[in-house]
Amino acid sequence: MRNSIRSKVDAFIVMDVMEAARRAEAGGRHIVHMEVGQPGTPAPRGARDALARAMEREAMGYTVALGLPELRARIARLYREWYGVDLNPDRVVITPGSSGAFILAFTALFDAGDRVGIGAPGYPSYRQILRALDLVPVDIETAAENRLQPVPGDLAGRDLRGLMVASPANPTGTMLGREALGALIGAAQAAGASFISDEIYHGIEYEAKAVSALEITDDCYVINSFSKYFSMTGWRVGWMVVPENHVRTVERLAQNLFICPPHASQVAALAAMECGVELEANMAVYRTNRALMLEGLPRAGFDRIAPPDGAFYVYADVSHLTDDSRAFAAEILERAGVAVTPGLDFDPARGAGTLRFSYARATADIEEGLARLERFMAAR
Repeated sequence: MRNSIRSKVDAFIVMDVMEAARRAEAGGRHIVHMEVGQPGTPAPRGARDALARAMEREAMGYTVALGLPELRARIARLYREWYGVDLNPDRVVITPGSSGAFILAFTALFDAGDRVGIGAPGYPSYRQILRALDLVPVDIETAAENRLQPVPGDLAGRDLRGLMVASPANPTGTMLGREALGALIGAAQAAGASFISDEIYHGIEYEAKAVSALEITDDCYVINSFSKYFSMTGWRVGWMVVPENHVRTVERLAQNLFICPPHASQVAALAAMECGVELEANMAVYRTNRALMLEGLPRAGFDRIAPPDGAFYVYADVSHLTDDSRAFAAEILERAGVAVTPGLDFDPARGAGTLRFSYARATADIEEGLARLERFMAAR
């Protein structure tokens, strides 16, 4: 049997790096993981305990396609607590991770062949999911002077039907302030492009609170997840906020594509939202790790970096050290025992000269990884 043209998406390189690291560990080596954007902590204790209790009394069968009503209501309350936004819970759609939300959003908003703008560098799966849905990803090469975020002028002449923006961004950790985000939303709307805001790293901020697109407009899709701030990557539960007149469209798609999000994960997610003390303790670790990275990476020789505003990544320009970031990352893994992600995952045009370092793990791991990187660069 033949494969479809739509199936010919690129590999997710960070997953290949994870597999190479796994093989090294299976061979007896100790690897420091700076490649994957995954908290080193489990789901909050309250979430795990709540699920254990629920499993004793419930069958964990299907929920309705839009998700547990009590979880949707609690997420709506989160927008009031975090942003001062009064949100109708009916607009909240629970999804199988943010990945499920991307599929729903792209399918609900765009027709085959539509052009959707995405910032480069940016999360690689945007591009591949768009391609798999027979849509056209349009890379917007962002500039260092704009902190590697799109600006309104980048939309001119591109004939976009949609624009996807992330703040804080992966891989850079940079954020858009209210004025900059509002200007992008306005430019997209003026061009007739649907605006999608990826807010998966909200809650993980350092010196300023991230701005939600919902503070500016209701005419957008907002995507978030329990994976990052709530430390629930493998539970595969996220959410999306859509305009009221889009809810039924998204519901019909969700019914047929996914039936429903995982019931058990929804139960745990609801409880996780009441675990603020534990979650803020995780944030204290990220703050410590960020400071270590901003001191240790330049000391090791990775000095072309910008402090991240949020998330838990440092994106480094290594074009003076290599013109093949994939080979460079493989060399670092082999010789230093540190797994890092080549920039090719995030920017096909310029990523051969960049690396992403994650500092989401325990502080002891970050300290060890930085020491190994310093020794590696000194001997190179």
